[in-house]
Amino acid sequence: MARCFLFYSSVLGFLSVALGAFGAHALKEKFNEYQMGIFHTGVQYQFFHTLALGLVGLLLLKSPEVSLFKNAGYAFLVGVIIFSGSLYLLAFTQVKWLGAITPIGGLSFLIGWALLGIGIVKYL
Repeated sequence: MARCFLFYSSVLGFLSVALGAFGAHALKEKFNEYQMGIFHTGVQYQFFHTLALGLVGLLLLKSPEVSLFKNAGYAFLVGVIIFSGSLYLLAFTQVKWLGAITPIGGLSFLIGWALLGIGIVKYL
């Protein structure tokens, strides 16, 4: 699982940079300030949690048996997909109900951080 999380971290990191550059250059003229803010928040949270996923992957190289770390990694992945994904869709479509999905991704991020913290205290 460590290698998978490290791989996903590299892919999501690449996408964070690509989406950030795309937003800064290609969308600057097409999006209004509100849409740009939403898009930027999606990229920012994706990038932060890409780094967290990489940390989980590294921790799993050291302690592959710790299920708290594995579950934290899954929570970060789900969080990026739901939180950032819903924000990207909201920015592009301006369909307001998509904003109601975003907190589910935020909750997934919180769960990931809690599991990571408990795992570090308990096993390292």
